[in-house]
Amino acid sequence: MQFDNTRPIYLQLLEEFKVKISTGEWEAGSKIDSVRNLASTYEVNPNTVQKALAELERDGLTETRRTAGRFVTDDIKKLENLEDDAFKDIADQFIFGAKNLNMSKNDAIKELSDYWEEDDDRN
Repeated sequence: MQFDNTRPIYLQLLEEFKVKISTGEWEAGSKIDSVRNLASTYEVNPNTVQKALAELERDGLTETRRTAGRFVTDDIKKLENLEDDAFKDIADQFIFGAKNLNMSKNDAIKELSDYWEEDDDRN
């Protein structure tokens, strides 16, 4: 993972971990790798990983079980909210970009739809 030097690394890790949860790479109820292993994987300080994981726990997306480790929540409602929030972030970026290009809503949606179809044809 390439980190953006203009933003705190723990926030970037937090975003990465949320993506892993929302895409199912880290499944509901599954055990999360240890702080030490995650720090090694991402080549960051363990305290940085711990800070990102603490934020996940504050958001209710993970839970720590004494002596067993940290697990992804199995609260489906929280996971659905995470997916909704991720979609809204992407949509906000799209809308912001289209408005900066002075595109109308209808033109932006048409361009997106056409591009989506092209992508389907490529894959």
